[in-house]
Amino acid sequence: MNLNQLELLRTLQETDFNLSKAAEKMHVVQSAVSRQLQLFETELGSPLFIRQGKKLTGLTPLGDKIMEEVDLINQAKKNIQLIADDFLDTSSGTLRIATTHTQAKYLLPEPIAKFRRKYPDIKIYMVQSSPDTLINLLHRHQADIAICTEKLDEDEKLVVRPCYHWHHIAVMPPGHPLAEGEISLQRLSAQPILTYTPGFTGRTTIEKAFHNLHLPLDITLAAADSDVIKTYVRLGMGVGIIAGTSYEVSKDSDLIARDLTRLIPGSTTKIAYLKQLYVPNYCRYFIDELLAEAARKTSE
Repeated sequence: MNLNQLELLRTLQETDFNLSKAAEKMHVVQSAVSRQLQLFETELGSPLFIRQGKKLTGLTPLGDKIMEEVDLINQAKKNIQLIADDFLDTSSGTLRIATTHTQAKYLLPEPIAKFRRKYPDIKIYMVQSSPDTLINLLHRHQADIAICTEKLDEDEKLVVRPCYHWHHIAVMPPGHPLAEGEISLQRLSAQPILTYTPGFTGRTTIEKAFHNLHLPLDITLAAADSDVIKTYVRLGMGVGIIAGTSYEVSKDSDLIARDLTRLIPGSTTKIAYLKQLYVPNYCRYFIDELLAEAARKTSE
């Protein structure tokens, strides 16, 4: 058993058990990958992968158990390098942020600008996706921190820190029937609604609020991007329900915003990272700046 074989298992998992892609990532020929895997399974005395012919389709129960240990070993390798870099006060490295579009546009710009000024040589890599994918990126060591509203509390392997609390608003063009008078879920339920894709930016909270009052929710358009929702509200397709933080007075003054704080429970955006991860100084600085920016926005 050697570290190269353990690295092979991790790479196979990252490439959905594709031998040729794993060989490419490890810069070896496919036959070498197959040979190393065969030697490892022979040493352990049992197969680690489920096979259909020559194709790997998944992990055996033994493979699942061993991958848990491989993840710990891989995290330890990463931590050792991060600890050494911190000790030597090296200015090199990469900050990998996994987040949603809403956070990337409305929360992150100022903290990233401050981070760039303090750590000009640290590269920043940002990926925008769904909360499920963001969590998966953390576990695959393809992201250092994740920032989103949904799902994070459900994973016991993560350190989860609340970032800021926010509420939804309804947006509509001037002259819309809901632009005046008391706003209510009953009145909203009679309108076509434009809001977030399931899993994004408090969509679950919106659905529960209507469900609890046994009201229909006619979602005619769903998107992950607040700006997309606002664009189609401007086209007269319906009423948008979006995060209050994504309404910009300087850009969205052509839309009427109605506060839904009393109608839909608030949501909390959170920061998460792996419990086993050694958080380097530059990453701690970014998290602190992120929390400071969130506190500033909340107080505005």
